[in-house]
Amino acid sequence: MSDWLIYRGAGAPHDGIEHLPPPPPWRDFDGGPLVAPPAALDPSSERRLGVQHREASHHRPGETERELVNAALYLRRPLLVTGAPGSGKSTLAHSVAYELGLGRVLGWPVVSRSTLRDGLYDYDAIGRLQDLQIARATPAAEASGTPAGADPADEPGGGIGRYIRLGPLGTALLPSARPRVLLVDELDKSDIDLPNDLLNVLEEGEFRIPELERLSGSAPEVEVLSDDGAQVTVRDGRVRCRAFPFIVLTSNGERDFPAPLLRRCIHLHIPVPDKERLAAMVRAHFGEGADGRYEAVIDRFLDREPGDVRAVDQLFNAIHLTQKAGWTDEDEEETRRRLTAELMRPLDRTR
Repeated sequence: MSDWLIYRGAGAPHDGIEHLPPPPPWRDFDGGPLVAPPAALDPSSERRLGVQHREASHHRPGETERELVNAALYLRRPLLVTGAPGSGKSTLAHSVAYELGLGRVLGWPVVSRSTLRDGLYDYDAIGRLQDLQIARATPAAEASGTPAGADPADEPGGGIGRYIRLGPLGTALLPSARPRVLLVDELDKSDIDLPNDLLNVLEEGEFRIPELERLSGSAPEVEVLSDDGAQVTVRDGRVRCRAFPFIVLTSNGERDFPAPLLRRCIHLHIPVPDKERLAAMVRAHFGEGADGRYEAVIDRFLDREPGDVRAVDQLFNAIHLTQKAGWTDEDEEETRRRLTAELMRPLDRTR
């Protein structure tokens, strides 16, 4: 395997990230102060990769995938991953986080109502106002002589940070020694404006929180909550990364993206999995030799009309049901065939 590969797609943790070369001058960021390393991989990633059964080594991305993942790491650029549903697009983000020891994957599932602000941070202005009103209504507030209309939270260290929580994108851009992994799932489901709204953040590696900027003179450093649930320091109302995050933007191909976004990304298209790749996925989730035991189910999954759309999850469901139901005699075999056909019905057919 080539020595230049940081991510090897080997399915086993290693220290390759320590050997990542410095970024290009135009992608070199200097945010601070550094935040603590993230928590370890969470159960969501373990389920996707089969880590719980020590079978993650069977998740082997292809050569093109490995090369383009490494290109994104070297160039500090987002990776735009396209492909059919269930082809393994989002799994790639979890694989990189697991192998390179980059901690919990930050997930931003995009829907039609998603905005850039949703990904960056949330400010609970109503909660803050309610807490302030309650505080001023107490006898202690009256005894302290707090003047009407004054906001104690605007004083130095005044507590506004309790009402601000960074979103997954905002947390990924916190200054850290190692890149965070962010999965922006199904970007093609978004409102038409979101891809364009992302341009500046992805290019500059930073964003501003106006509510904190207004207080920077009296409270230059404010602690807020991250998407990980940890307290982090924001300085002068601005979040700027140190190590640009490894960002995976996935798309099922339901829409085209603007050229300025494509220019900022490395584009990877994952084809429909062939039999060899499906066999590796089955081994990862059902154990060594499972691809042989359930070869007929895999072949049935691959036997489709041109243009039919199926997701790998459907194959996993059929195998799991076959495995656990324990069908043995001829009548049960007919049940297995019928249910397998129903579970693996093409997604673009309603009947």
